[in-house]
Amino acid sequence: MPTSAAARKLKWTLFGTQALGSAGFLVASTVTPIVGAELSGKAAFAGVPTACYWAGGALAALLWGRLMDPIGRRKTLSLGLLVGVVGAAIASFFVVRHSFAGFVLGLSLMGAANSALQLARFMAGEVHRIQERGRAISTVVLGGTAGAVIGPVLVAPMSNLAVSLGGPPLAGPYVASAFFFLLGSLVVTALLRPDPRDLALEVHRASELPAAAIREIHEILSDHGVRVAGVTMATGQLVMVMLMVITSLHMSHHHHALSSIAAVMSSHVFGMYAFSVVSGRLADRWGRGPLIRVGAMVLMVACLLATISTDVTPLAVSLFLLGLGWNFCYVGGSTLLSDLLSQGERARIQSINDFVLTSMAGGGSALSGFVFSAVGYSIMGYLSAAVSLALFWLSLSLPKPGKAA
Repeated sequence: MPTSAAARKLKWTLFGTQALGSAGFLVASTVTPIVGAELSGKAAFAGVPTACYWAGGALAALLWGRLMDPIGRRKTLSLGLLVGVVGAAIASFFVVRHSFAGFVLGLSLMGAANSALQLARFMAGEVHRIQERGRAISTVVLGGTAGAVIGPVLVAPMSNLAVSLGGPPLAGPYVASAFFFLLGSLVVTALLRPDPRDLALEVHRASELPAAAIREIHEILSDHGVRVAGVTMATGQLVMVMLMVITSLHMSHHHHALSSIAAVMSSHVFGMYAFSVVSGRLADRWGRGPLIRVGAMVLMVACLLATISTDVTPLAVSLFLLGLGWNFCYVGGSTLLSDLLSQGERARIQSINDFVLTSMAGGGSALSGFVFSAVGYSIMGYLSAAVSLALFWLSLSLPKPGKAA
């Protein structure tokens, strides 16, 4: 199979995997803060399960990075999704048993699966030429659009199914998660061939570029562009998670129906993924830096808009923009980082990047419940807007012209 055709096949396989995995995560994440508050008995602990989810992802990201070169991308991704199957089953079981500690364990394993899935964007990027890399990465991210549609929509029917079987309603979404993760693992095992690791080496040889020396980690991290790429993704994730995680609890306090909460979450995830094709094209056409700058500004607007009203429509618009700003920062930062690394550096540095990224998200999730209880939703919006503004100023240090910046 020609290299370009193989790259397209891998890209669309990863797109499908992302769609299945995101559906699995999102059918659960819509209700996770509510489950956390219910099982712990404290609103301040609503963000703790999501924090443990991100903590599990952060630690596992380093493991996946270690495995990707020795056993290949396909086996690593398939294994990660199987861990998610186990985690979702555990989470559902302990919702039934009303155990907060057991539920948190399940969420931690689901986070480990998510960190494996997030590395799929880099797999797509490494098998494409630099001129096509932004679009390849964004296509995989676009797979999350299916999750935005399918995941939240399944919350109510899966809750009803759990009740009909004699269980608590909030156990149902985690059963659906396990199913989607299992299906994603099967797709990867069957279709992700040749392994992206091997195809990336062929793409590099076909480009007739000299083999790049593999730098030490401290040398790589001394590169200003690498640092900005990492900070962009971590900050975008922190801002997005801080506000998104607590919005469902904020809405429940204002007596919104579960269907309304799910609709707002769906608009948020639609913003996160649906415009990925656009953001990828902009990354390749404008350059990585300008896309990051726009993303930071959209995040700031979203955070300020969230403070205006407790009605469903303004919150849906705000959460949509929050997802869109995250997307621009995520695609721009991911593409910039991929540009600046050689093939021999990618697995370990990208996994370290995602370790930091998910650690920031975990910290934001843990803090969200406590900050919400202490100062309220509006102050959280203002603080998140200030962080977004700081990211905008940082992005100005990247050169404006040129497609690699």
